[in-house]
Amino acid sequence: MKYSRNFYEIKNNQKIFKKILNEKKSVGHYDIIYDDITEIIEYSQKIQQSNIVLVGIGGSSLGARAVYDFLLSSYSFTKRLCFLDSIDPLLIDNLISSINLKDSHFILVSKSGDTIEPISIAKYIDTIQPISSDNSTVVTTFDSNLHRFAIENGIKTFEIPKNVSGRFSVFSAAGLLPLASVGIDVKKILNGCVSVSQSFFSQGEVYNEIFSKARFLVENKSRFNINIIFSYSSYLESFNKWYVQLWAESLGKINMNKTRQALTPMSLIGPIDQHSFLQLIIEGARDKTVTFIKIIDMENNKKIPIGNKEKFSTLKLDYLNGLSFNELLAFQADSTIESILSQNDIPCDVISIPKVDEYNIARLMFGYQLIVSVIGAFLQINTYNQPGVEIGKKILKKKINNSI
Repeated sequence: MKYSRNFYEIKNNQKIFKKILNEKKSVGHYDIIYDDITEIIEYSQKIQQSNIVLVGIGGSSLGARAVYDFLLSSYSFTKRLCFLDSIDPLLIDNLISSINLKDSHFILVSKSGDTIEPISIAKYIDTIQPISSDNSTVVTTFDSNLHRFAIENGIKTFEIPKNVSGRFSVFSAAGLLPLASVGIDVKKILNGCVSVSQSFFSQGEVYNEIFSKARFLVENKSRFNINIIFSYSSYLESFNKWYVQLWAESLGKINMNKTRQALTPMSLIGPIDQHSFLQLIIEGARDKTVTFIKIIDMENNKKIPIGNKEKFSTLKLDYLNGLSFNELLAFQADSTIESILSQNDIPCDVISIPKVDEYNIARLMFGYQLIVSVIGAFLQINTYNQPGVEIGKKILKKKINNSI
Protein backbone atom coordinates (compact mmCIF):
# COMPACT_ATOMS: atom_id res chain seq x y z
CA MET A 1 0.00 0.00 0.00
CA LYS A 2 1.30 3.44 -0.91
CA TYR A 3 0.48 6.37 1.36
CA SER A 4 0.78 9.95 0.25
CA ARG A 5 -0.30 13.27 1.72
CA ASN A 6 -0.43 16.89 0.71
CA PHE A 7 -0.49 18.45 4.18
CA TYR A 8 2.54 19.45 6.22
CA GLU A 9 3.61 19.04 9.82
CA ILE A 10 5.37 21.64 11.92
CA LYS A 11 8.85 20.15 11.99
CA ASN A 12 11.19 20.22 14.97
CA ASN A 13 13.78 22.97 15.33
CA GLN A 14 16.75 20.87 14.24
CA LYS A 15 15.08 19.88 10.97
CA ILE A 16 14.30 23.52 10.24
CA PHE A 17 17.84 24.55 11.17
CA LYS A 18 19.21 21.98 8.73
CA LYS A 19 16.89 23.44 6.11
CA ILE A 20 18.28 26.91 6.81
CA LEU A 21 21.85 25.58 6.56
CA ASN A 22 21.00 24.06 3.19
CA GLU A 23 19.25 27.25 2.08
CA LYS A 24 22.35 29.21 3.08
CA LYS A 25 24.24 27.54 0.22
CA SER A 26 22.08 29.27 -2.40
CA VAL A 27 20.29 32.21 -0.74
CA GLY A 28 22.60 35.20 -0.65
CA HIS A 29 21.48 37.38 2.25
CA TYR A 30 22.99 35.03 4.86
CA ASP A 31 26.60 35.49 3.71
CA ILE A 32 26.62 38.85 1.92
CA ILE A 33 27.50 40.42 5.28
CA TYR A 34 30.96 38.82 4.97
CA ASP A 35 31.70 40.38 1.55
CA ASP A 36 34.65 42.71 1.08
CA ILE A 37 33.21 46.25 0.97
CA THR A 38 36.50 48.09 0.37
CA GLU A 39 35.44 49.21 -3.11
CA ILE A 40 32.13 50.56 -1.82
CA ILE A 41 33.85 52.59 0.90
CA GLU A 42 36.62 53.94 -1.33
CA TYR A 43 34.17 54.89 -4.09
CA SER A 44 31.77 56.57 -1.66
CA GLN A 45 34.58 58.77 -0.35
CA LYS A 46 35.15 60.14 -3.86
CA ILE A 47 31.59 61.43 -4.19
CA GLN A 48 31.85 65.19 -3.73
CA GLN A 49 28.22 66.29 -3.99
CA SER A 50 26.42 67.45 -0.85
CA ASN A 51 23.12 65.67 -1.60
CA ILE A 52 22.97 61.91 -2.07
CA VAL A 53 19.67 61.06 -3.76
CA LEU A 54 18.62 57.42 -3.64
CA VAL A 55 16.19 56.71 -6.47
CA GLY A 56 14.48 53.40 -5.73
CA ILE A 57 11.34 51.88 -4.31
CA GLY A 58 10.45 49.15 -1.82
CA GLY A 59 13.41 47.00 -0.86
CA SER A 60 15.69 49.24 -2.91
CA SER A 61 15.22 52.13 -0.49
CA LEU A 62 13.41 51.07 2.69
CA GLY A 63 16.44 49.39 4.26
CA ALA A 64 18.83 52.30 3.73
CA ARG A 65 16.18 54.71 4.96
CA ALA A 66 15.60 52.63 8.11
CA VAL A 67 19.30 52.86 9.02
CA TYR A 68 19.71 56.52 8.03
CA ASP A 69 16.63 57.77 9.89
CA PHE A 70 17.57 55.79 13.00
CA LEU A 71 20.99 57.47 13.05
CA LEU A 72 19.81 61.02 12.34
CA SER A 73 19.85 61.99 16.00
CA SER A 74 23.36 60.68 16.71
CA TYR A 75 25.28 61.78 13.59
CA SER A 76 26.40 65.24 12.52
CA PHE A 77 25.94 64.65 8.82
CA THR A 78 27.80 66.94 6.43
CA LYS A 79 25.87 65.42 3.53
CA ARG A 80 22.16 64.82 3.15
CA LEU A 81 20.66 61.49 2.09
CA CYS A 82 17.38 62.00 0.22
CA PHE A 83 14.92 59.40 -1.01
CA LEU A 84 12.96 59.56 -4.24
CA ASP A 85 10.85 56.48 -3.57
CA SER A 86 7.45 57.57 -4.82
CA ILE A 87 5.95 58.59 -8.15
CA ASP A 88 3.63 61.02 -6.39
CA PRO A 89 4.35 64.16 -8.45
CA LEU A 90 3.86 66.43 -5.44
CA LEU A 91 6.49 64.57 -3.44
CA ILE A 92 8.88 64.56 -6.40
CA ASP A 93 8.49 68.31 -6.87
CA ASN A 94 8.83 68.93 -3.15
CA LEU A 95 12.16 67.11 -2.89
CA ILE A 96 13.61 68.42 -6.14
CA SER A 97 12.74 71.99 -5.20
CA SER A 98 14.39 71.57 -1.78
CA ILE A 99 17.86 70.58 -3.01
CA ASN A 100 20.45 71.86 -5.44
CA LEU A 101 20.39 69.28 -8.24
CA LYS A 102 23.77 70.47 -9.50
CA ASP A 103 25.20 69.52 -6.11
CA SER A 104 23.49 66.12 -6.03
CA HIS A 105 24.64 62.57 -6.70
CA PHE A 106 21.96 60.14 -7.85
CA ILE A 107 22.13 56.48 -6.85
CA LEU A 108 19.73 54.52 -9.04
CA VAL A 109 18.77 51.25 -7.35
CA SER A 110 16.73 48.48 -8.97
CA LYS A 111 17.55 44.82 -8.67
CA SER A 112 15.59 43.85 -11.78
CA GLY A 113 16.78 46.93 -13.62
CA ASP A 114 13.36 47.61 -15.11
CA THR A 115 11.29 48.71 -12.10
CA ILE A 116 8.87 51.29 -13.49
CA GLU A 117 8.91 53.78 -10.62
CA PRO A 118 12.65 54.55 -10.24
CA ILE A 119 13.25 54.46 -14.00
CA SER A 120 10.40 56.95 -14.52
CA ILE A 121 11.83 59.25 -11.84
CA ALA A 122 15.34 58.98 -13.31
CA LYS A 123 14.05 59.93 -16.76
CA TYR A 124 12.32 62.98 -15.25
CA ILE A 125 15.44 64.06 -13.35
CA ASP A 126 17.45 63.75 -16.55
CA THR A 127 15.32 66.47 -18.18
CA ILE A 128 16.30 68.89 -15.40
CA GLN A 129 19.79 67.74 -14.50
CA PRO A 130 21.27 65.25 -17.00
CA ILE A 131 22.27 61.95 -15.41
CA SER A 132 25.88 61.10 -16.25
CA SER A 133 29.01 59.40 -15.00
CA ASP A 134 29.83 62.57 -13.06
CA ASN A 135 26.74 62.58 -10.88
CA SER A 136 25.29 59.08 -10.85
CA THR A 137 25.84 55.50 -9.74
CA VAL A 138 23.77 52.43 -10.56
CA VAL A 139 23.09 49.47 -8.26
CA THR A 140 21.47 46.50 -10.01
CA THR A 141 22.07 42.94 -11.19
CA PHE A 142 24.82 42.69 -13.78
CA ASP A 143 22.65 41.42 -16.63
CA SER A 144 19.78 43.89 -16.31
CA ASN A 145 18.68 46.63 -18.70
CA LEU A 146 19.72 49.21 -16.10
CA HIS A 147 23.21 47.71 -16.06
CA ARG A 148 23.36 47.95 -19.86
CA PHE A 149 22.19 51.58 -19.62
CA ALA A 150 24.99 52.30 -17.14
CA ILE A 151 27.63 50.75 -19.40
CA GLU A 152 26.38 52.72 -22.40
CA ASN A 153 26.67 55.96 -20.41
CA GLY A 154 29.90 55.19 -18.60
CA ILE A 155 28.19 55.15 -15.20
CA LYS A 156 29.80 53.23 -12.32
CA THR A 157 27.78 50.16 -11.32
CA PHE A 158 27.61 48.03 -8.19
CA GLU A 159 25.97 44.63 -8.10
CA ILE A 160 22.97 43.26 -6.27
CA PRO A 161 23.57 39.49 -6.45
CA LYS A 162 20.81 37.52 -8.12
CA ASN A 163 20.41 35.33 -5.06
CA VAL A 164 19.64 38.29 -2.77
CA SER A 165 15.97 39.31 -2.78
CA GLY A 166 15.37 43.04 -3.00
CA ARG A 167 13.78 43.28 0.44
CA PHE A 168 16.83 41.50 1.91
CA SER A 169 19.32 43.73 0.06
CA VAL A 170 20.01 46.45 2.66
CA PHE A 171 23.41 44.90 3.51
CA SER A 172 24.45 44.81 -0.13
CA ALA A 173 25.58 47.84 -2.14
CA ALA A 174 21.89 48.82 -2.39
CA GLY A 175 22.00 49.97 1.22
CA LEU A 176 25.68 50.27 2.03
CA LEU A 177 26.64 52.60 -0.84
CA PRO A 178 24.18 55.42 -0.06
CA LEU A 179 24.86 55.07 3.67
CA ALA A 180 28.63 55.16 3.20
CA SER A 181 28.26 58.15 0.88
CA VAL A 182 26.95 60.33 3.73
CA GLY A 183 29.69 59.17 6.10
CA ILE A 184 28.04 56.31 7.99
CA ASP A 185 30.49 53.64 9.16
CA VAL A 186 29.21 50.68 7.15
CA LYS A 187 31.88 48.39 8.64
CA LYS A 188 30.13 48.78 12.00
CA ILE A 189 26.86 47.87 10.29
CA LEU A 190 28.29 44.61 9.00
CA ASN A 191 29.94 43.92 12.37
CA GLY A 192 26.48 44.06 13.94
CA CYS A 193 25.14 41.62 11.36
CA VAL A 194 28.06 39.25 11.82
CA SER A 195 27.60 39.16 15.60
CA VAL A 196 23.97 38.06 15.13
CA SER A 197 24.87 35.57 12.41
CA GLN A 198 27.59 33.92 14.47
CA SER A 199 25.34 33.53 17.49
CA PHE A 200 22.56 32.10 15.36
CA PHE A 201 24.58 29.61 13.35
CA SER A 202 26.54 28.45 16.40
CA GLN A 203 23.12 27.83 17.98
CA GLY A 204 23.75 30.35 20.71
CA GLU A 205 21.48 32.94 22.32
CA VAL A 206 20.19 34.42 19.06
CA TYR A 207 19.32 30.94 17.75
CA ASN A 208 17.24 30.23 20.86
CA GLU A 209 15.46 33.58 20.72
CA ILE A 210 14.61 33.32 17.03
CA PHE A 211 13.46 29.72 17.07
CA SER A 212 11.37 30.24 20.20
CA LYS A 213 9.55 33.20 18.68
CA ALA A 214 9.23 31.71 15.20
CA ARG A 215 7.79 28.44 16.54
CA PHE A 216 5.24 30.28 18.68
CA LEU A 217 4.09 32.42 15.75
CA VAL A 218 3.76 29.43 13.42
CA GLU A 219 2.01 27.19 15.95
CA ASN A 220 -0.45 29.97 16.81
CA LYS A 221 -0.79 31.57 13.36
CA SER A 222 -4.52 30.86 13.12
CA ARG A 223 -5.25 32.51 16.46
CA PHE A 224 -2.69 35.34 16.45
CA ASN A 225 -2.37 36.25 12.79
CA ILE A 226 -1.59 39.96 13.29
CA ASN A 227 1.97 40.78 14.37
CA ILE A 228 2.52 44.29 15.70
CA ILE A 229 5.81 46.15 16.10
CA PHE A 230 5.40 48.90 18.73
CA SER A 231 8.57 51.03 18.55
CA TYR A 232 9.18 53.62 21.21
CA SER A 233 11.11 56.14 19.14
CA SER A 234 10.07 58.18 16.13
CA TYR A 235 13.51 57.44 14.69
CA LEU A 236 12.38 53.82 14.28
CA GLU A 237 9.43 54.72 12.05
CA SER A 238 11.34 53.90 8.86
CA PHE A 239 12.51 50.63 10.40
CA ASN A 240 8.85 49.81 11.03
CA LYS A 241 8.07 50.36 7.34
CA TRP A 242 10.99 48.16 6.34
CA TYR A 243 9.72 45.45 8.69
CA VAL A 244 6.22 45.62 7.18
CA GLN A 245 7.55 45.00 3.67
CA LEU A 246 9.97 42.28 4.74
CA TRP A 247 7.29 40.44 6.74
CA ALA A 248 4.35 40.83 4.35
CA GLU A 249 6.10 40.16 1.06
CA SER A 250 8.03 37.21 2.46
CA LEU A 251 5.38 35.45 4.54
CA GLY A 252 2.12 36.14 2.71
CA LYS A 253 2.28 33.03 0.55
CA ILE A 254 0.50 29.83 -0.44
CA ASN A 255 2.28 26.86 1.14
CA MET A 256 2.89 23.31 -0.04
CA ASN A 257 -0.64 22.11 0.72
CA LYS A 258 -2.19 25.12 -1.06
CA THR A 259 -3.14 26.83 2.21
CA ARG A 260 -2.97 30.62 2.27
CA GLN A 261 -0.68 31.88 5.04
CA ALA A 262 -1.61 35.13 6.73
CA LEU A 263 0.87 36.58 9.19
CA THR A 264 -0.07 40.25 8.89
CA PRO A 265 2.42 42.93 10.03
CA MET A 266 1.41 46.23 11.60
CA SER A 267 3.63 49.02 12.88
CA LEU A 268 3.03 51.48 15.70
CA ILE A 269 5.08 54.28 17.22
CA GLY A 270 5.00 55.09 20.91
CA PRO A 271 3.83 57.11 22.65
CA ILE A 272 1.78 58.47 19.74
CA ASP A 273 -0.21 55.29 19.16
CA GLN A 274 -0.87 54.79 22.86
CA HIS A 275 -3.63 57.31 22.31
CA SER A 276 -5.35 55.29 19.59
CA PHE A 277 -4.37 51.74 18.73
CA LEU A 278 -3.60 50.68 22.30
CA GLN A 279 -7.34 50.68 22.99
CA LEU A 280 -7.87 48.11 20.24
CA ILE A 281 -5.03 45.92 21.53
CA ILE A 282 -6.30 45.94 25.13
CA GLU A 283 -10.02 45.50 24.56
CA GLY A 284 -10.23 44.24 20.99
CA ALA A 285 -10.11 40.74 19.57
CA ARG A 286 -7.27 38.52 20.77
CA ASP A 287 -5.73 38.06 17.33
CA LYS A 288 -2.52 40.07 17.81
CA THR A 289 1.01 39.59 19.08
CA VAL A 290 2.97 42.67 20.13
CA THR A 291 6.73 43.24 19.98
CA PHE A 292 7.94 46.34 21.78
CA ILE A 293 11.22 47.95 20.76
CA LYS A 294 12.87 50.28 23.27
CA ILE A 295 16.08 52.31 23.13
CA ILE A 296 17.82 52.19 26.52
CA ASP A 297 20.12 55.18 26.08
CA MET A 298 19.21 57.90 23.60
CA GLU A 299 22.19 59.94 24.79
CA ASN A 300 19.99 62.99 25.22
CA ASN A 301 19.46 64.47 28.69
CA LYS A 302 16.95 67.13 27.76
CA LYS A 303 14.71 67.59 30.81
CA ILE A 304 11.25 68.90 31.58
CA PRO A 305 12.00 72.19 33.33
CA ILE A 306 10.44 73.50 36.50
CA GLY A 307 9.53 76.66 34.60
CA ASN A 308 7.17 79.25 36.03
CA LYS A 309 5.59 77.40 38.97
CA GLU A 310 2.69 79.84 39.31
CA LYS A 311 1.92 79.78 35.60
CA PHE A 312 1.68 75.98 35.41
CA SER A 313 0.36 75.23 38.94
CA THR A 314 -3.22 74.77 37.71
CA LEU A 315 -2.10 71.80 35.60
CA LYS A 316 -1.02 69.88 38.75
CA LEU A 317 1.84 68.11 36.94
CA ASP A 318 4.72 69.26 39.13
CA TYR A 319 5.80 65.63 39.55
CA LEU A 320 7.18 65.83 35.98
CA ASN A 321 9.67 68.57 36.90
CA GLY A 322 13.28 67.56 36.37
CA LEU A 323 12.37 64.34 34.59
CA SER A 324 14.26 63.80 31.33
CA PHE A 325 12.25 63.16 28.18
CA ASN A 326 14.21 59.93 27.77
CA GLU A 327 13.03 58.81 31.22
CA LEU A 328 9.46 59.84 30.46
CA LEU A 329 9.49 57.87 27.21
CA ALA A 330 10.88 54.83 29.03
CA PHE A 331 8.18 55.10 31.71
CA GLN A 332 5.51 55.31 29.02
CA ALA A 333 6.88 52.26 27.23
CA ASP A 334 7.10 50.25 30.45
CA SER A 335 3.58 51.29 31.48
CA THR A 336 2.17 50.21 28.11
CA ILE A 337 4.03 46.91 28.30
CA GLU A 338 2.73 46.32 31.84
CA SER A 339 -0.84 47.13 30.77
CA ILE A 340 -0.65 44.48 28.06
CA LEU A 341 1.02 41.91 30.30
CA SER A 342 -1.74 42.45 32.86
CA GLN A 343 -4.28 41.09 30.37
CA ASN A 344 -2.61 37.66 30.56
CA ASP A 345 -3.79 36.68 27.08
CA ILE A 346 -1.89 38.97 24.69
CA PRO A 347 1.46 37.51 23.51
CA CYS A 348 4.13 40.14 24.06
CA ASP A 349 7.91 40.40 23.88
CA VAL A 350 10.39 43.25 24.28
CA ILE A 351 13.51 44.08 22.29
CA SER A 352 15.86 46.53 24.04
CA ILE A 353 18.39 48.42 21.92
CA PRO A 354 21.34 49.56 24.09
CA LYS A 355 22.09 52.75 22.15
CA VAL A 356 21.61 54.55 18.86
CA ASP A 357 24.42 53.45 16.56
CA GLU A 358 25.17 51.46 13.39
CA TYR A 359 26.00 48.25 15.21
CA ASN A 360 22.68 48.02 17.05
CA ILE A 361 20.34 48.91 14.19
CA ALA A 362 22.14 46.30 12.08
CA ARG A 363 21.69 43.66 14.78
CA LEU A 364 17.98 44.44 14.90
CA MET A 365 17.50 44.31 11.14
CA PHE A 366 19.61 41.22 10.45
CA GLY A 367 17.82 39.47 13.29
CA TYR A 368 14.52 40.17 11.57
CA GLN A 369 15.85 38.83 8.29
CA LEU A 370 16.74 35.61 10.08
CA ILE A 371 13.41 35.20 11.83
CA VAL A 372 11.54 35.74 8.56
CA SER A 373 13.65 33.04 6.92
CA VAL A 374 13.02 30.64 9.81
CA ILE A 375 9.26 31.28 9.81
CA GLY A 376 9.20 30.73 6.05
CA ALA A 377 10.98 27.40 6.53
CA PHE A 378 8.47 26.35 9.19
CA LEU A 379 5.57 27.32 6.89
CA GLN A 380 7.17 25.49 3.96
CA ILE A 381 6.79 28.40 1.57
CA ASN A 382 9.12 30.17 -0.84
CA THR A 383 10.14 33.08 1.37
CA TYR A 384 12.01 34.92 -1.36
CA ASN A 385 9.63 35.28 -4.30
CA GLN A 386 6.62 37.61 -4.64
CA PRO A 387 4.21 36.21 -7.25
CA GLY A 388 1.36 38.32 -5.89
CA VAL A 389 3.32 41.49 -6.56
CA GLU A 390 4.25 40.33 -10.06
CA ILE A 391 0.55 40.00 -10.95
CA GLY A 392 0.05 43.71 -10.33
CA LYS A 393 3.17 44.62 -12.30
CA LYS A 394 1.93 42.69 -15.34
CA ILE A 395 -1.50 44.34 -15.17
CA LEU A 396 0.12 47.78 -14.84
CA LYS A 397 2.32 47.23 -17.88
CA LYS A 398 -0.67 46.06 -19.91
CA LYS A 399 -2.75 49.08 -18.89
CA ILE A 400 0.04 51.48 -19.83
CA ASN A 401 0.57 49.79 -23.21
CA ASN A 402 -3.18 49.84 -23.92
CA SER A 403 -3.35 53.55 -23.13
CA ILE A 404 -0.73 54.51 -25.70
